[in-house]
Amino acid sequence: MPSNASGRSDKDGAPPLPEPLRVPVADSHTHLDMQSGTVEEALAKAASVGVTTVVQVGCDLAGSRWAAETAAAHDAVHATVALHPNEAPRIVHGDPDGWSRQGAREPGGDAALDDALAEIDRLAALPQVKGVGETGLDYFRTGPEGKEAQERSFRAHIEIAKRHGKTLVIHDRDAHTDVLRVLKEEGAPERTVFHCYSGDAEMAGICARAGYYMSFAGNVTFKNAQNLRDALAVAPPELVLVETDAPFLTPAPYRGRPNAPYLVPVTVRAMAEVRGVDEDTLATALAANTARAFGY
Repeated sequence: MPSNASGRSDKDGAPPLPEPLRVPVADSHTHLDMQSGTVEEALAKAASVGVTTVVQVGCDLAGSRWAAETAAAHDAVHATVALHPNEAPRIVHGDPDGWSRQGAREPGGDAALDDALAEIDRLAALPQVKGVGETGLDYFRTGPEGKEAQERSFRAHIEIAKRHGKTLVIHDRDAHTDVLRVLKEEGAPERTVFHCYSGDAEMAGICARAGYYMSFAGNVTFKNAQNLRDALAVAPPELVLVETDAPFLTPAPYRGRPNAPYLVPVTVRAMAEVRGVDEDTLATALAANTARAFGY
């Protein structure tokens, strides 16, 4: 098995550069702060294969501040800011691994969550911040107390997005019914994106009727993800986006290796095959949709 100079197997290292897209697109959801190398290196590598814009997504206070600063420094980067659904319970319960990232236990409670939300509100007003998210609900490892904190945080993010006229970016894991319920009860912002869309074709119809964007990640290429391909096949072409969620969800055949914005073309080509269109047609739609979804 070939390996690099560090002794690491090539199967564990960064995937090779894909063939460049002829029509440039945007990575609508990435985490550059969680990837190796510099921002400049990541952007140059992405641009070399036709990924000329990225949306850098915040998940906690430190990450949201970093997203805003990075977007201010790079024309190719737009920012979103938020407390990830799993951050809200950590803040309320004073988890030392929560949003402070300093190792000291925060006092916790609703007041701590209010303080954190106030900082997200401040950041959301910045011009380089195009969205509020990723926010929403994540029931994968969440008990009843966590669900309550998540929903309170989600509702607050919806209000912030609407007040600032920013796009809402939704994280929805094992919580489709409640996410749709809260959006209906609160009234969704004019632009709402389901990041890493995880529903089926029936839910895609619900999202389409509501005008919600559906962003597909590398997991649409996974063998066990027929539900995502079924949803992609019926989603209106004007509501479809593409993302990496890097460094997570690396598309096949590189699943398990580090993801990055330069791998968007792999997912775009898989999506084009599912939809039965050529990649240039899909890329043109994706680029226009992302600019419209995030208002840039």
